[in-house]
Amino acid sequence: MDFKIAVLAGDGIGPEISVQGVNVMSAVCEKFGHKVNYEYAICGADAIDKVGDPFPEETYQVCKNADAILFAAVGDPKFDNDPTAKVRPEQGLLAMRKKLGLFANIRPVQTFKCLIHKSPLRAELVENADFLCIRELTGGMYFGEKYQDNDKAYDTNMYTRPEIERILKVSFEYAMKRGKHLTVVDKANVLASSRLWRQIAQEMAPSYPEVTTDYMFVDNAAMRMIQEPTFFDVMVTENTFGDILTDEGSVISGSMGLLPSASTGESTPVFEPIHGSWPQAKGLNIANPLAQILSVAMLFEHFNCIAEGALIRKAVDASLDANVRTPEIQVEGGAKYGTKEVGEWVVDYIQNA
Repeated sequence: MDFKIAVLAGDGIGPEISVQGVNVMSAVCEKFGHKVNYEYAICGADAIDKVGDPFPEETYQVCKNADAILFAAVGDPKFDNDPTAKVRPEQGLLAMRKKLGLFANIRPVQTFKCLIHKSPLRAELVENADFLCIRELTGGMYFGEKYQDNDKAYDTNMYTRPEIERILKVSFEYAMKRGKHLTVVDKANVLASSRLWRQIAQEMAPSYPEVTTDYMFVDNAAMRMIQEPTFFDVMVTENTFGDILTDEGSVISGSMGLLPSASTGESTPVFEPIHGSWPQAKGLNIANPLAQILSVAMLFEHFNCIAEGALIRKAVDASLDANVRTPEIQVEGGAKYGTKEVGEWVVDYIQNA
């Protein structure tokens, strides 16, 4: 198979982890006889500094013409600390999702046996936790009508039936592939938009009779994720709730540096780590590249290259078991490995497998 991959390294630790993701993809393609071509493009604060736009037209064209996008991170403190900034790096991420029609964000939450002690939750709660958070990405308050003056501000949380139906269809289909359990998260006791979500989910559920469908208010879901994370199989929710819940879910594993994600929809899919740009670590060779590497596994699996994805996951598990880890998850007294060294170890494992 031939792959044409757009590589968006972005800001902060993005360029460092991006290199490791590309190296792993190249190693897997070589091993399985695939051809891969990379095209690099700018985004985020880097693109603002260079051309004044966090997602310039040239980058959009590169992404639109690719088979998949391997994305790293955007964000920079000089924009975070300036509430008057008219252009922000994160606007580039929103623009990419909107222009490419990437309405479904897929975030797996899983635990690694050798790292359960790193979770802030008790081991007996998180052991065997393994679920998907599916977040609607292109609707709701983030994209609705907005207004702000010195005395009043509002954001409009609007959803249409087609927007809700398409994300629920994705969620039911993922549930069919997994444990056949779907939890629809909303705030239907208060919000009209949530009541429409629940109404449409109830209409669609009979078409998936094998799936057990339940409904949970978002505040209850936030508690349940901490009290009983193993309850969930597939969770689906709207944009704002999903933004919060997916970050909550990410800490269950013990490190945000371990969790990848995919954003899919009408055009080129994006595969990225969930952890952000961590600008304080920029250039220090301490960022964990495993989430970026596992994003490559999700990329292969998206194209039904199951063995390729499985090999990457096996290599990541092996690196953790061998204590080849970046500082935030290294065992006490363990050898020091940086971003580059962890990536190289994974590549060597793949080449020698």
